[in-house]
Amino acid sequence: MVKNLIAATYAPMHKDGSLNTECIKDYSPFLIRNNVSGVFMNGSTGDFTSLTIEERKAITLAWSENKSKDLYLIDHVGDPSLKVAKDLAQYASDKVDAIAAIAPFYFRLNSIDKLIDYCKEIAACAPNLPFYYYHIPVLSGAHLNMVSFLEQAKDKIPNLAGIKFTNNNLIDYGHCKTKANSKYNVLFGYDELFINSLPLGATGWVGSTYNHLAPLYYKIKELFENGEMEAAANLQTKAIKFVELLDSKGGFNGVAKGFMKVLGIDCGPSRFPHTTLNDKDYVEIKETLDNMGLKPWFSK
Repeated sequence: MVKNLIAATYAPMHKDGSLNTECIKDYSPFLIRNNVSGVFMNGSTGDFTSLTIEERKAITLAWSENKSKDLYLIDHVGDPSLKVAKDLAQYASDKVDAIAAIAPFYFRLNSIDKLIDYCKEIAACAPNLPFYYYHIPVLSGAHLNMVSFLEQAKDKIPNLAGIKFTNNNLIDYGHCKTKANSKYNVLFGYDELFINSLPLGATGWVGSTYNHLAPLYYKIKELFENGEMEAAANLQTKAIKFVELLDSKGGFNGVAKGFMKVLGIDCGPSRFPHTTLNDKDYVEIKETLDNMGLKPWFSK
């Protein structure tokens, strides 16, 4: 069962917008160096909706070729087309450590039964791998109760491992943690509420800012465990300000991807509709963040 910080990784690109999978050979040790324990590839942070099927497979292959015992690989294979999702799951079955799938997000699901049917077919295409349902209702539109999903899916999806829970409904998350009772791994996926997940027993997290600020989040966890709540809350506030500043410069996803170059990993530009800034913009952003007190907390 994977624990600790799992980075939702970017799809590295050349300046012309084509994939740059060569970057992953540097990206992988960068994450390991910062004690990140896993990768969630081809997800929202990885712009999967802007990639072709072949590009998603190329990313899966590149991470597989750079596989390390220190980095657990979860490949997101979800797609509005169940046929595509099943193809991606089968492709990943001998390359990664686990797969995940978001609910279809155009013709949206309106029942737990339909969600289970969808997940069951995908999970069956990689029966040797743990399967995670990627719960992000703000994007998928599948505003469904996750406790009910776990209760009803347990006998229908043999390789169900847990949920990537990207929602600010802490009540549902808390109930999922209780229901899981160590059987399921409920990974919390809302970076801005990292500190709020700790009293609920969170042990694993998936998020984009774990690329940039891994040392900060581990320090929050340490302070919380030592009862230093005010200091922990102050650091969480810094993490939120990081998100808010980058978001204000044209949208978080694209701007945060470009910020990786400041940290030594050039993930290249973002695809439309995300924003790509120039180097001068990032010099100014870095200076502002340093003045906010974030300089000691960036991933190295």
